[in-house]
Amino acid sequence: MALGGALRDADWLDARRVRAYAAMVGVASLGILWFAWRDATGATGSDFLAFWGAAKSVMAGDPAAAYDLAVQERIQTGTGSHGWFAFVNPPPFLLAVAPFGWLPYPSGWIAWVALTYALWAWAGVRAFPRLWPLVLTYPGALIAATHGQNGLLTGALLIAAISLLARSCPLLSGAAIGALVIKPHLALLLPFWLLGGRCWRTILAAGAALVALLLASLLAFGTATMQAYTTSWGASAVLIAQGGPDFFLRMSTYYSQLRVHFGEPVAIGGGAVIALGMIGMALQLFRRFGGDARASGAAVLAATALAPPYLFNYDLPFLIFPTLWLVEQGLARGFRPYEKLLLVALWFAPYATRAAAFGIGANLMPLAAFLLLALIWTRAPLPFGNSSRSVPTDCREPG
Repeated sequence: MALGGALRDADWLDARRVRAYAAMVGVASLGILWFAWRDATGATGSDFLAFWGAAKSVMAGDPAAAYDLAVQERIQTGTGSHGWFAFVNPPPFLLAVAPFGWLPYPSGWIAWVALTYALWAWAGVRAFPRLWPLVLTYPGALIAATHGQNGLLTGALLIAAISLLARSCPLLSGAAIGALVIKPHLALLLPFWLLGGRCWRTILAAGAALVALLLASLLAFGTATMQAYTTSWGASAVLIAQGGPDFFLRMSTYYSQLRVHFGEPVAIGGGAVIALGMIGMALQLFRRFGGDARASGAAVLAATALAPPYLFNYDLPFLIFPTLWLVEQGLARGFRPYEKLLLVALWFAPYATRAAAFGIGANLMPLAAFLLLALIWTRAPLPFGNSSRSVPTDCREPG
């Protein structure tokens, strides 16, 4: 009984121990990052090579070459890497990565990881100031950093979008959403969530920001770059068509795991059903949570980890928001049986599920995301009186 109680209630997991464990994870993460930088700047390379190679093309005055596979292979392998990566992000992303073309690849990797981590950490700590140790040491941020990927940047935008709307800043929230044009499938559910909340000003601001970034990239890089971007769709299609189990085990979607174990037709059908289900849920979230943008935003971010067919664990730093929202609710209203230990597992999940994927033959992150969403969904409706302060001024509870 004593052991059962220790697991069920986990009263031993108090604030002091949480801070101590977070510090241990932080120290270990510094060591992991050093090894990641060593591999990234050696023969192994890293995903940041794609961003740096594209940036070098911009700095050389030929931004369209960011999408030229032959040019990118030459630039990236020139660092000593045995591998190279296609640049497939839309041209507005070049506005973010271009300055890193002035730096040598090793220092560019450090600068990119440091700056995007700082943006993500700022957004996360602003959202959860009392829980800052859990933000700064989040394993979901570590995996994005070790890959040199853009999950920290997109995570900062997603967290900011929810936080700003909850603070009645609809235009800034929309601007953050519009900036996700750099990786648009991460914003798949947000328009439906905003429609369900009748957040008209946020929707207009998101559209305006999206158009502004497209025009800015068109003016900066020309129509040739826009046209070259369309050629990257073919590279992505080939990658999906020819990807083997190793490729799909790196992905964190139901589509990818269904494809590994049941084949493409089942994966397409199953992935479509899940995506449609998440869209339907997104439309209902404001109603479900009584108009609370912060609560419904936590749910839509958890659902965002389930809806797109193409997503990797390094795209998931935004899950710090729904995870810590549940911690926040537990501190305010009491933790449910076993919830503390479940939240510890979910806090580790983006890193742990990817690390275990090849060993067990499955990436369990979709199951973790579903559990996260279920825990949030069952926290509604909110009986205590803090929901009204979270209702944005341009969103009304559907009647």
